[in-house]
Amino acid sequence: MSALQKQFEAAVANSKNLSERPDNMTLLKLYALYKQASVGDNTEKKPGFTDMVGRAKWDAWNTLKGTDSTDAMQQYIDLVESLS
Repeated sequence: MSALQKQFEAAVANSKNLSERPDNMTLLKLYALYKQASVGDNTEKKPGFTDMVGRAKWDAWNTLKGTDSTDAMQQYIDLVESLS
């Protein structure tokens, strides 16, 4: 396991123990970076109009299409560190 992968996993664990709950836009960014780092490009079907939360998450993840997984991991780590 690479050092970056270990840092990423530590950041994922730390994100669950933040002193304050981040705002919704930050939560969407965390979600999108996590999905891009762990799954890669979004290939899922876009949720329907009535699923506003699912749609927001899909849109956030889809904006990162083409981002390398290691770049997404580093951005996730940096974002969690800035919130700690």
